[in-house]
Amino acid sequence: EPMHRDSVLKLLQAHGVRAESGREAEMIVATIAFVTAQSDCLLRTCVPGHLTGSAWIVSPDRAQVLLTHHRKLDKWLQLGGHADGDPDLLAVAWREAREESGLANVRVTAPEIFDLDRHWIPERKQEPVHFHYDLRFVFEADPREPLAITHESKDLAWVALDRVTGLNSEESMARMVRKTRRA
Repeated sequence: EPMHRDSVLKLLQAHGVRAESGREAEMIVATIAFVTAQSDCLLRTCVPGHLTGSAWIVSPDRAQVLLTHHRKLDKWLQLGGHADGDPDLLAVAWREAREESGLANVRVTAPEIFDLDRHWIPERKQEPVHFHYDLRFVFEADPREPLAITHESKDLAWVALDRVTGLNSEESMARMVRKTRRA
């Protein structure tokens, strides 16, 4: 049975109006085409790729962001994970934000997509190379709250916005920093 992709497509189309021109705009077009073509886009078993939900967790003053040193990918990233069939990517991102940080209070700041990225995930054991179509949402948390590191990460840290690209120079990280400054 086809999945409930309508809500995802609505979110993507609404974000298309606000997205940065160039790279992000192109990735939205590609993601809409992917979701339209793949009825199982929310499942890891979808071989070309699948949807993921990410949490860009900022401090109330927007001066810091919570990053995880991802164990498998060995780089500093925003928190997030697989949809695993859940069409509510905001809920996926929110769940992952709490599970991966140990934070009790993570607040949704807006229901719309903050950023969208499509990136290659390298081959591992049973998994072929595939794309992650990552819908990112903004959340707010208090940097004074205790953190709890899970098995999925080597470390968790609140990072000053101007230090983010020093830890991870990828364009998608720089783009989220730019957007946070503009907001």
